[in-house]
Amino acid sequence: MVEQWGIRVPSKSGEEVRKSLMGEGILDLSLKVIRDGSTLVLPVTEQREGAERCSFELRAGRPVLPRHELVGGIAIMQENDPAGAEQILATIASLHTVLCPASDVMGEYRTRKFEVLAGIPTTRTEILEYGHRFVIDLASAYFSSRLSSERQRILGKVGDRELILDMFAGVGPFAITLAKRAALVIACDINPRAVILMQENLGKNRVKNVLPVLADAHHLPGTLLLKFDRIIMNLPLSGTAFLADAFRLCKSGGIIHFYSLVAQEGQHRDDLDDMGGEVIDERVVRSYSPGQWHVVYDVKVATR
Repeated sequence: MVEQWGIRVPSKSGEEVRKSLMGEGILDLSLKVIRDGSTLVLPVTEQREGAERCSFELRAGRPVLPRHELVGGIAIMQENDPAGAEQILATIASLHTVLCPASDVMGEYRTRKFEVLAGIPTTRTEILEYGHRFVIDLASAYFSSRLSSERQRILGKVGDRELILDMFAGVGPFAITLAKRAALVIACDINPRAVILMQENLGKNRVKNVLPVLADAHHLPGTLLLKFDRIIMNLPLSGTAFLADAFRLCKSGGIIHFYSLVAQEGQHRDDLDDMGGEVIDERVVRSYSPGQWHVVYDVKVATR
């Protein structure tokens, strides 16, 4: 038996959640799923909200693969290991490519370069997430499948016919997810390749109430004549520079979901309070690096 983190889900949702966790690259494929009455416990490689420590059985004969992250049909290794890449490609039938990063995330478009270690020479793949399909290109536009559960959390808070702004929309995962309940989502990104992929994803998911906008988010307050019920700010490395813009665009009593990398709890609370925001929740989305966490502040904008 092996002790590991586990996520408990209803049996009827097991396959959908399993695919989502595989897409995020955190499903521990070396361990067996626990069946417990009407629920399943899925083994995951990192702690996340709602996860519990459980004892899992090892899968018999499961090969020990080099460490990697799964993103759709692509595996990303941190080591430049062509032999290990071939082993991963031969073991996981759903894969078509194995990559290794050739640069850090860089530039205002938050992109990175990759080296193809095995399989088809491409950085393009497709993600299935809670019934939506997202075409992504890892070298052209930022995408994090690790926020799939967070997107569902926000969807659960959206009221009927809300007007929503996604200030850093990328290829559209938040915008397309939230469009199910919104009246209109305006989805902005400064990266033209991201906006092109977003348009492709809108068509693929038959979503008609998302308006893609190619723009620097700093320009939105002087361009948009609307005030929004809810604003998504998923730019964790530099989102603080856009907080004043978000407050100008949000309705009194509206909600801003502000994502940031922090070194300590409550790091941004004073700044948000000074701007006229009430932090109604602060949550760790995931561990980012030793001593740093990716967190979200749910902020209610004061009546003005």
